[in-house]
Amino acid sequence: MWCGRLQQAVRSSSRCVASRQAGILFDVDGVLVRGRSLIPAARRAFRKLLDKNNNFLFPVVFVTNAGSCQRQHKAQQLSHILDVQIDPQQVILSHSPLGMLRSFHEKCVLVSGQGPVTEIANTLGFQHVVTIEQLREHHPLLDMVDHNRRPQPPPSSLQKFPQIEAIVLFGEPVRWETNLQLLIDVLLTNGRPSSPYDLQLSTQLPVLACNMDLMWMAEAPSPRFGHGMFLLCLESVYRKLTGRELQYQALLGKPSLLTYQYAEHLLRLQNQNSKLTTIYAIGDNLTTDIYGANLYNRCLAQQHAAMMTSARLVAQGTMAVPKEELVSAAAECRSVLVCTGVYDPRTPLPSQRTSTATEPVFHGHRDLVLDPDLLEPSHVVEDVEAAVDLVLQQQSDL
Repeated sequence: MWCGRLQQAVRSSSRCVASRQAGILFDVDGVLVRGRSLIPAARRAFRKLLDKNNNFLFPVVFVTNAGSCQRQHKAQQLSHILDVQIDPQQVILSHSPLGMLRSFHEKCVLVSGQGPVTEIANTLGFQHVVTIEQLREHHPLLDMVDHNRRPQPPPSSLQKFPQIEAIVLFGEPVRWETNLQLLIDVLLTNGRPSSPYDLQLSTQLPVLACNMDLMWMAEAPSPRFGHGMFLLCLESVYRKLTGRELQYQALLGKPSLLTYQYAEHLLRLQNQNSKLTTIYAIGDNLTTDIYGANLYNRCLAQQHAAMMTSARLVAQGTMAVPKEELVSAAAECRSVLVCTGVYDPRTPLPSQRTSTATEPVFHGHRDLVLDPDLLEPSHVVEDVEAAVDLVLQQQSDL
């Protein structure tokens, strides 16, 4: 039923009128925009992707690790800056696949991030949502760093505070010290933050984390801290206090395999449910965009048996996904790296490093395996317009 509704919506709005052999995945930050500023090549690129009737020449999906808004808001934003009508079903945010992890939807979840986190969680299917703000209001003695912000009674509308059964990390919060403290309180009390810590807990609450980007590109000359940096802090505090590694039930957003499976599913729906031969994934970040596209390409080549083995690296918990909705059928996924974002073209790629070169620092998440082959893009181009030119040329040669 879900699949039917989605297919109807995409058919009526994606405007890709004929079955095609290729589909395109676009990253947003560092590829189309930097902060609120449009990268000039972006609008030129999209003019080349439309025919005379303003139909897309190929199925197109935007895959971003942003997660502080709803899909319709991001679609409106993209439509405005690109001067092209984008449907919400053409947008994947880092948290979008959470809608398929239905085994958590009836649990009481604590959500961390910024933006309308309660509304986002409800839209994804979570029925019992508690925010960090509600938690600190109900337990005013937990958040003690900023003396001027200590909440005063009365507590929040949750008069009897429920036991937390899982944690959902949407993205980097505004006040890191508050979220770090309260998340640790919940983890070390098994969801009962009014209780003392139990450092010998035999089990850990499930943690679902979206967006592993260590850094992302805005208007500043150098990349800014992303949610991956916040996860690094949380993991470090948890390990220091318990001597154990923080475990994730699911890691979502790029480079998660589930995110790429979901993206191919949306591309195929735009393509009249016909199989795509080639997926082009255009991005600016080696450890998310390129790693994820190459990992997905490897899994396509090895087919489904190998995919289920590899998926545990970055998409744990996906057993809750209905198998009939996500089928990986494309022949290949080609990674295209642009030089307008996080990637610094002065930095040599893995294939360009000499044996005497200093070992590079890996900026991927802790649970990702450092594999130089996965950091090697299929193509390197100057900007997104050059990437679109590449796609058009390769497809015209077929």
